[in-house]
Amino acid sequence: MRISTDEKERLMADIRPFPCIRPSREKAASIAALPYDVYSRSEAKLKAAENPDSFLNIDRPETQFADDADMYSEQVYQKAHDLLWERVADGSFIRDEKRCYYVYELTMDGRTQTGITACASIDDYENQVIKKHENTRADKEADRIRHVDSCNAQTGPIFLAYRSNETVERIVTEAKNQEPLYDFISEDGIRHRVFAIREDDRIQAVQDAFAAIGEIYIADGHHRAASAVKAGLRRRQLHPGYTGEEEFNYFLSVLFPHDQLLILDYNRVVKDLGGLSKQAFLEKAGQAFEIRQIPREGRRPQKKGNFTMYLDGQWYLCRIKPQDIPDDPVKSLDVSLLQDLLLEPVLGIHDPKTDSRIDFIGGIRGLDELERRVSADCAAAFAMYPTSISELFAVADAGLLMPPKSTWFEPKLRSGLFIHALD
Repeated sequence: MRISTDEKERLMADIRPFPCIRPSREKAASIAALPYDVYSRSEAKLKAAENPDSFLNIDRPETQFADDADMYSEQVYQKAHDLLWERVADGSFIRDEKRCYYVYELTMDGRTQTGITACASIDDYENQVIKKHENTRADKEADRIRHVDSCNAQTGPIFLAYRSNETVERIVTEAKNQEPLYDFISEDGIRHRVFAIREDDRIQAVQDAFAAIGEIYIADGHHRAASAVKAGLRRRQLHPGYTGEEEFNYFLSVLFPHDQLLILDYNRVVKDLGGLSKQAFLEKAGQAFEIRQIPREGRRPQKKGNFTMYLDGQWYLCRIKPQDIPDDPVKSLDVSLLQDLLLEPVLGIHDPKTDSRIDFIGGIRGLDELERRVSADCAAAFAMYPTSISELFAVADAGLLMPPKSTWFEPKLRSGLFIHALD
């Protein structure tokens, strides 16, 4: 249900507890899996084969078929349904009848962030109470819509962010004093702990606090969010008498306070210098940036407005000239400035979403990966200073979109720990 601009000013976020389907305590560690979209098809098949319990078998059901099978066939999606509900039936998953919130704590390298697992409203998404900062692709949406419809459940939580709130943080802290439902370390060294918020007064306090916060932001999972919303809207069409209270009106989310989030750099490599010699390229780049050679130990950018470049075995510091930074939440992003001042005018990379000459390396891979790629198949690499959460909020608040591959959030939420059935 879309509403007027005046009405939007009065909107409150509707963040609800839900009756969760979740792993048994004994199975949680083996079921929990990284999101479906971090793997290629071949990687997913190998990973799923290693661990039959892994939720990846359900999230990527094509792993159960021959390599040449159509991964978008009806049989594949039916397999996801069958595996999920077979595991509910055999006790691998249990169903909480009471509507609860769940506290989800992740600790990576000694740093902890704690979110609330809940269901967010598709109306809030439609009315931009839940704000996005990325476009989505129809083909990727279609896959997850079919997965949601076939499973009759949402299986991958959307990573949301909110401006930190004292009430929510107090209740989260209190919940963490209880015995955890789960406490395990995943194979990548991240500790996962989950607690339930079951008390009616605390549930109401959390719901009221999010209503007062008002604005929620998609941090990661734009395709999962768009797919969940479209699946819900489709069910509204199939049920014209819907009340708005049905489970399909809400989608599975984990909401984190902004001051606990870690955004890593999202770096770039280019396959060639657009026909330029090294010297000609440096001269052209030097017209847009202040460039100087730096030692390898100084290769990581230290502040906004700086990036480093690896070219022919040498690292360079590139400083964006202050007068070239526009007063615009998108165009002032470092990734935008690199694109607008160097990649497009000097290298001729006009559309980084489709140009095969550019590739993107998540910060979790480290800067050694940039050096490796330049020695293997690329001409130059660019190490970025991470986009900040305040920059993300500013773009979303302005109703604008970030360039592709602007943010890399860590740690990644696990799939399979929380499932939201749609009826």
